[in-house]
Amino acid sequence: MASNFKLSASEDPLRKFREEFVIPTFRQMKASAVAAERADEPCTYLCGNSLGLLAKRSKKLVEEELEVWGTRAVEGHFDHPLGRSWMHIADTVHPYLADLVGAQESEVACMGTLTANLHLMLNAFYKPTAERCKILREAKAFPSDEYAMATQVSARGFNPDDAIIALTPRPGEHTLRTEDILSTIEREGSSIALVLFSGVQFYTGQRFAMKEITAAAKAQGCVCGWDLAHAVGNVPLSLHDWGVDFAVWCTYKYLNSGPGGIGGLFLHDRWADLPVREAGWWGHDPATRFDMPPQFKAIRGAQGFQQSNPSVLATVSLLGALQVFSEAGGIRAVRARSERLTGYLSALLQQSRFYAPPADAFDTGRTALGVTVITPGSPEERGAQLSLVFLPTGRGVMPRVLKGLEARGVVGDSRKPDVIRLAPVALYNTFEDVERAVRVLEEVLEEVEKEGLPVQA
Repeated sequence: MASNFKLSASEDPLRKFREEFVIPTFRQMKASAVAAERADEPCTYLCGNSLGLLAKRSKKLVEEELEVWGTRAVEGHFDHPLGRSWMHIADTVHPYLADLVGAQESEVACMGTLTANLHLMLNAFYKPTAERCKILREAKAFPSDEYAMATQVSARGFNPDDAIIALTPRPGEHTLRTEDILSTIEREGSSIALVLFSGVQFYTGQRFAMKEITAAAKAQGCVCGWDLAHAVGNVPLSLHDWGVDFAVWCTYKYLNSGPGGIGGLFLHDRWADLPVREAGWWGHDPATRFDMPPQFKAIRGAQGFQQSNPSVLATVSLLGALQVFSEAGGIRAVRARSERLTGYLSALLQQSRFYAPPADAFDTGRTALGVTVITPGSPEERGAQLSLVFLPTGRGVMPRVLKGLEARGVVGDSRKPDVIRLAPVALYNTFEDVERAVRVLEEVLEEVEKEGLPVQA
């Protein structure tokens, strides 16, 4: 029952952390169908899987750094009035990141951007031979990952069409079965140089079995890396204990660092002395960095891959958000509330008269208006996000629904042609947000039903 997921205010200690965030109002989000007397109330924001909301702490820290820049200028690198010298600014977030991903501090680096960090790791780890040249990934990985892998393969003289194995779900299924991934690794392992999946798949919301996949890859002598863009801050991770070789992530989704926020990188301790092939001065031993010696001396571990000094403003924006995350009890406490919010969303959607089984998304003969969820139903196989497919597919239903949601101040995001992603985020969403989102969705679908679907050619 849906009611089993909802917590009362007295049972919901994390609810108070909503006050730590700036939530746009209906007016600010241009929700034209919301009554004027409600225009300045918070909107229903379920888009943290794309861009997390602004933590008030982040705003405060960024403003402080602007003041330090204005009053101390270059001296802020070493003599900072608030004790956050810019020389060591990344070190302020490394303990938080290590805790979130299950790593030692020396195994993580706050640096760069996801795709740039991915290229660094591919250059370090993807060393194909004639016999072992393949990369195994999920089909329809995030395009930036696909571009990075394809160009890295091409740069080494291989054809991406031959060297990249893109696993697709079984016919009639929306997500990959773990058993199919593991059997592919076992069957093709001797030809696979690198296994590189997403921790949580951006389109379907599927959470992959990272521990099992990593173990299978290592057993076959493959390098195993992960894109954690949709996993970090969303689900618990134990990268060190699982034996993951490397991982990369962004921080502007569930970690709320802001648009284009600084990225993160994990490098397992067993690779602490891996040669750095694209060195930069910020990866040099900080004891002599500003002596500017002619020879590069890498910091051991992940931080040796740093290249340029990190953006202070981007780093403290992340720091503020991570402080809130930590005060909420860390990833396990946040995840426990997240499971309830997403479970509530799923249960309420299934109560809708428009709800259809996931298999109906493959029904090309369907004419009835509907919605289904292609994200796995088990909490162990998903994060916060649910991916909704609007039916009949290919008939332009999704854009009409999205427009109706936006007009009523329910904020999700779309993936053409038929998907809207909704993600209640535990740090700032409420069970009432979930209720309103489903209620509004029902209203919009009724409106689309009344207007009718265009005649199919």
